[in-house]
Amino acid sequence: MRLERRASVPLALAATAPFAAILAALALAAGLILAAGVNPLTAYVEMLKGALGSRLAITEMLTRAVPLMLTGLAAAVAFRARLWNIGGEGQFYLGALAVAWVGHEMLSGLPGPVGMAVLMVVGMAAGALLLAGPAFLRLRFGVDEVVTTLLLNFVVILFVGLMIEGPLRDPLAFGWPQSVPVDGDFRLPDLVPRTRLHVGLLIALAVAGVVWLILARTVFGTEARAAGFNARAAAFAGVSLPKTIMGVALLSGGLAGLAGAIEVMGVTGTVTTTMSPGFGYAGIVVAMLAALHPAGVVAAAIFVATVFVGADAMSRATGVPSFIADVIVALALLTMLVALLFTSYRIRR
Repeated sequence: MRLERRASVPLALAATAPFAAILAALALAAGLILAAGVNPLTAYVEMLKGALGSRLAITEMLTRAVPLMLTGLAAAVAFRARLWNIGGEGQFYLGALAVAWVGHEMLSGLPGPVGMAVLMVVGMAAGALLLAGPAFLRLRFGVDEVVTTLLLNFVVILFVGLMIEGPLRDPLAFGWPQSVPVDGDFRLPDLVPRTRLHVGLLIALAVAGVVWLILARTVFGTEARAAGFNARAAAFAGVSLPKTIMGVALLSGGLAGLAGAIEVMGVTGTVTTTMSPGFGYAGIVVAMLAALHPAGVVAAAIFVATVFVGADAMSRATGVPSFIADVIVALALLTMLVALLFTSYRIRR
């Protein structure tokens, strides 16, 4: 028995692979739910009710999906060019911290919409600069960006902790470690009244469309895909690999930084070291479930958000620990990797 690369991947196979991976992940997680003494079908029904069963549940799920869309796009853009950005979490936090710092008092006097736009650019710039360092080290010295981006996550979170306990500490927080708040004029307005869902959802959807256009309809997008398929062949064809990789790094880091900016401006208002439940890491799962396609990232982000939000309700209703959400998402990543293997290869005797 051997694996043989397919000459072409059937469209139906490529389209059904993510759904098959998700079903396989749910089936595997069902064993753990059974071990907890609960019927898996009952647990999954409660999960769906918790994420989609009411107006509040749906808006909470979509609120959770917004940063996942942006960190998923960040990972998808980088991975398409074989730039292994594992630092989305750090870029998320640095973008959030930059927005809290600049948006507290520095922009006073600016109209609200202008200030919001400026803060989103600030967040993107912070995330982009953080990833530019590892990209430069890879291009100049051949340093593995997996290691540098991963380690920078911990460095940034410690730096955020230092800043919110020091220069950026909120004096009105009664000792609670959080940053100074973003000016109320620069907070993103609610999309649905009396919920936490904000217009960041529309921004994330628009960004997904723009990223798709960049990757599919521009020279830069073509060069990025070529660098990912075969870097040596791309260089032989005239693609400037340093310029392309650095451009991809700036775009990817900027998207993760934008996720942090929108989370602060739309949901939290301040920065804490616990504001992210792992959006940067979950974005990698979202990108892989979407097969690195920007449109698929939106759907994958909604699925992951449904699991996380629904797991809390399922835990209250059935007693199954809510950590099953992390297991389902991790299993979905593993099963998706297997699905991608069999979409690219077939088994031959």
